[in-house]
Amino acid sequence: MKELKSTLTVDVPEVIISGNAHDSSFLVLEFVNEGTPSSNAQRKLGGQLAKMHMQEKPYFGWKLDNCIGATPQPNPKTENWVSFYLNSRLIHQFDLAEKKGQTFTGKTELTENLEALFIGYSPHPSLLHGDLWGGNSGYNQNGDPFIFDPASYYGDREADLAFTYMFGGFNQSFYQGYEAIYPLESGFSIRKILYNLYHELNHFNLFGGGYANSAQSSINHLIKNLP
Repeated sequence: MKELKSTLTVDVPEVIISGNAHDSSFLVLEFVNEGTPSSNAQRKLGGQLAKMHMQEKPYFGWKLDNCIGATPQPNPKTENWVSFYLNSRLIHQFDLAEKKGQTFTGKTELTENLEALFIGYSPHPSLLHGDLWGGNSGYNQNGDPFIFDPASYYGDREADLAFTYMFGGFNQSFYQGYEAIYPLESGFSIRKILYNLYHELNHFNLFGGGYANSAQSSINHLIKNLP
């Protein structure tokens, strides 16, 4: 939260205090009175997110491990994005799924050929929210946007944008506002599926149910689109 706040781009609630007590952790944030979004709020949020994604580091990962929901999220500092995403995101989630007795057809073919989906594309390590779905954004009483509940790390900016599509909550003005500041590169439509596979696997590991079918469908689609 503090690192997002320090970018002076998209607004986030101020961290008042955090710590541990009686074997539990706590976090106290600034209270924000929610209101109705202004007419240009989504476009404004898209532009602010683009500017936040321009905050870069010389490595992918984070200063420490964190969580995505209740799932541990490893963030080793890594120079190569494909290696980071393969080992610290996909394989990590596949391993958790296997512990629950779930295997996925095509997992090996996908993971062994992951670099093929990045031919001609070299992402920079951008500061990410990490869990940017509609429920983690809001609007204050002035109608201006803010975001909260991050699972931040430095990664491909497309990973943030991909998740905004998974559950909706962001309209065309949001994407127009983003691309007006930081246009996307070709191939995003396929990489979007790859990045949301991580969340589909995570949701299976957290909640089970039909998320396994969603993940399998994404794997099948990605394999069909391997060069």
